[in-house]
Amino acid sequence: MTLIDRDFVEESNLQRQILFDETDARESLPKAEAARRKIALFNSDVSVDAHIKDLTPGNIHELLAGADLILDATDNFETRYLVNDYAIERGKPWIYSAAVGAYAVTMNILPGETACLACIFPEPPTGTVETCDTAGILNSAVNLAASLAVTEAVKLLTGARDRVRKTLQSCDLWTNEWSSVSADKRRAGCEVCERRDFRHLRGEGRPHITLCGRNSVQIHEHGRPVDFQELEGRLRPHGRVRFNDMMLRFERGEQKLTIFQDGRAIIQGTSDVAVARTFYARYIGS
Repeated sequence: MTLIDRDFVEESNLQRQILFDETDARESLPKAEAARRKIALFNSDVSVDAHIKDLTPGNIHELLAGADLILDATDNFETRYLVNDYAIERGKPWIYSAAVGAYAVTMNILPGETACLACIFPEPPTGTVETCDTAGILNSAVNLAASLAVTEAVKLLTGARDRVRKTLQSCDLWTNEWSSVSADKRRAGCEVCERRDFRHLRGEGRPHITLCGRNSVQIHEHGRPVDFQELEGRLRPHGRVRFNDMMLRFERGEQKLTIFQDGRAIIQGTSDVAVARTFYARYIGS
């Protein structure tokens, strides 16, 4: 099993995640590593390869090369469209899943057999839409999406392909409304699965991503090795610093910066990309 996650555990994650606990949150342990450790406790026979990374056009071929099946547990459409491009290009099945508020949705994408994500959503949702920041996430909605997706994954992995659902299945647990949209046929003219134009895989127009669920911006334009000990000495006069061999956290005023070994950083305390970039440049470098 390969786990890929760019983020770290916070207390707000605990109400909907059985893979994390309060100790992980206090230590701001990277989610991929926290999940790896927890899985090892309840099944030591499972081999888990944890990557504390942002999935990008530059690393997706390396990170997903050995995957037989891809499960989506992301928080943004940019990454989902990237996964969709890769899966269609490589002919690998993947399962789209999402949850916000009390709403859960999943869809199986089988290249050459079903619609792909771009068939159903040619462009990301626009206008006023609920987000994790505005609506929160009910833990039962997360568990429903995960349970539906994992059941479909078991079908695929055990060869029961004729039992795989070919619909976009959604449910609002608060209003008790269920919806099913057929996804058994490709959309005529789809740029991905028919025209095979993989613009997300090429990285065209890839933006900085405001993280789901809190006032944060991720900065990932710099690929650089980071010497945490040297950086800790440089930052300590300016605020509170703590680090381990996976990440360093720096707090100054209302803003917090978490930087990982490859130079990628998450700045909390703002959703303004310009403010986040300025904070990163001031204390890490341009």
